[in-house]
Amino acid sequence: MRLPKDEWKVFIPNHHEGYISWDEFEANQKLLDSNRTNTEVCGAAREGAALLQGIMICGKCGRHMTVRYTGNGGINPRYECYGKWEHGNKATCTSIPASIVDSAISAKILSLLKPPQLEIALKVIHSIGETDQADDRHWKLSIERAQYEADRAQRQYMLAEPENRLVTRTLENAWNQRLQELDQAKQDYAEYCSKKPWKPTEAETASILSLAEQIPAIWNAPSSTPNEKKRIIRILIEDVSVIAHSGIGDFTIGIRFRSGCCETVRLTKPRRRPDEVRHSDSTVSLVRKLAATMDDHEIVSHMKNNGFLTSTGKAFTKASIRWIRYKHNISGLYENSHQGLTVREAADLLNISTGKVYYYIDKGIIPASKQRPGWPWEISLDAEQASELRSKLL
Repeated sequence: MRLPKDEWKVFIPNHHEGYISWDEFEANQKLLDSNRTNTEVCGAAREGAALLQGIMICGKCGRHMTVRYTGNGGINPRYECYGKWEHGNKATCTSIPASIVDSAISAKILSLLKPPQLEIALKVIHSIGETDQADDRHWKLSIERAQYEADRAQRQYMLAEPENRLVTRTLENAWNQRLQELDQAKQDYAEYCSKKPWKPTEAETASILSLAEQIPAIWNAPSSTPNEKKRIIRILIEDVSVIAHSGIGDFTIGIRFRSGCCETVRLTKPRRRPDEVRHSDSTVSLVRKLAATMDDHEIVSHMKNNGFLTSTGKAFTKASIRWIRYKHNISGLYENSHQGLTVREAADLLNISTGKVYYYIDKGIIPASKQRPGWPWEISLDAEQASELRSKLL
């Protein structure tokens, strides 16, 4: 059974000579593990439109979130936690659209790479470089002191008489000790130099600031692939955690930068299509108020004159006003002010067809009127008048 390294019973490194060193082997293994996908590691920057693939973490369970592509042809990526797959509807973890989070991270990256921000960062680098110069001088003085001590020990050894074996042996040991201290000082200085931050020259600084002005155009260019953007994001950002709740529009993401700084950003999920086209409560209330004194045509004129638009940004029409009244059970001006019988009610009362009712209205036999042009007929008939008309029409 293959066991992890910390459970090995016997481990003797460098027992046999290898093609590569043990440190290089471990570095290769670590790189291979970090490039694996569908595991609890970052993984390599692969193809796909989701820019935070591998570095998105669920803020509820702490596990890496995977990417799921939905829609026609998989054009709509979403970040989903593994808990959503394992526990189904019982899972507290949720999924969020990748577009809104990717846009926020892209905006954050571009804001960090603006010329003023980079100029401040370069000034900080130069100030750190000035501090490093003082530390560098201290290291060089230490090496110079160790060199002086080694040279002094060498001179003492060379001046000793060979016959004085005890003295020469003591001086030789002292010389070896000083040489070891000198070698250790040089190794420490080399390690210190390997960890020193990069300090740009004046030409490099000017080039960086000039390039910063072109970064937004380069980032948004069609030729810039998601894979290239992912690599840039991973240079600056360690991971992004998200805390989202089902049914709640607002959610929070936490950004952890490579420098160790953290930042919290509040975002809003995109509304569903039915919610986007649904009229707002204020619009419905306005239509309800206007319908008490205006017909649909007058309401449309009022909306246009006052600059009101539908939820999709279009102008109101008579059909849209009718739909609002129908959807929210709002009576129109005709329903509120209607008096008398309708044509259908009069036809049922007189036991004739509606066509004959219109004919007798046109001939003036049945009394009818309209409150406004285009409105339905209002017929004023009581029982006695209806009985007389019925006898005449028969």
